[in-house]
Amino acid sequence: MATFYNQATLSYRGATLASNVATGEIVETLSASKTAVTEEYTRGTAITYAINVLNSGAAPFTGLTVTDDLGAYAFGETTLTPLDYEENSVKLFVNGVLQASPAVTAGPPLVFSGVSVPAGGVATLIYTATANEFAPPTEGSSITNTAVVSGGGLTPVTVSATVPAATEPALSIFKSVSPASVPENGQVTYTFEIRNAGGAATVQTDEVTVADTFDPLLSDLTVTVDGTARTAPADYTYDEASGLFRTVTGTLTVPAATYSQDPATGAWSAEPGVTVLTVTGTI
Repeated sequence: MATFYNQATLSYRGATLASNVATGEIVETLSASKTAVTEEYTRGTAITYAINVLNSGAAPFTGLTVTDDLGAYAFGETTLTPLDYEENSVKLFVNGVLQASPAVTAGPPLVFSGVSVPAGGVATLIYTATANEFAPPTEGSSITNTAVVSGGGLTPVTVSATVPAATEPALSIFKSVSPASVPENGQVTYTFEIRNAGGAATVQTDEVTVADTFDPLLSDLTVTVDGTARTAPADYTYDEASGLFRTVTGTLTVPAATYSQDPATGAWSAEPGVTVLTVTGTI
């Protein structure tokens, strides 16, 4: 609600008198809310937003504009935009019924034009934006996305939604063999590179385990993790009959990725955390 004040003056015979101050309220009939359906993000995550515009008045609002800043934030003397609107993703519902999509300017800022809300009704905009290279990935970071509903003679209504950066491990594994051509009774080394692109290191309770069935079978195994020798059965098990090799659950950990922001462009880059497991044996 907005409060307004008004005071009059009375003049006669060269004198001026002030009246009392009359006070009134403008009752806002249009309200809005914004929700992020996606709970957290990494670079490339598609975040879905929903904006509800509620008209509690007896007259419709037409020709409204919804302007979304796509999470823009200051960086030095410039502004970075961490979200990119996903083309053709917008859906407009009025009282739950799908309508023709509004006009869209992808921006930044992102603008939806020509939104109408009937008396006593609600209009809902649902759309998707993707986290780009300007989305801060470090622990404790977030994207606050703000939208303003304006037009139709109303006082602009501002709504926002905040999504935190994901800080869980994000693992992948790459296996190689050396040498590629091995003579009979020769020695071969399998290298397992475990990469973590996430913002948190793994811990024992993450139960990271590498398993492989060697074919052909290996004998006389030597196992290292990041160059440090590991022993059986404390760190791994190996069945020479089946060729099944498995690290003991909880003995492998992988460091978090390291993030850096380009001081000129503001773009973020990541260097994955890496743990290297090697298994050497005789064929």
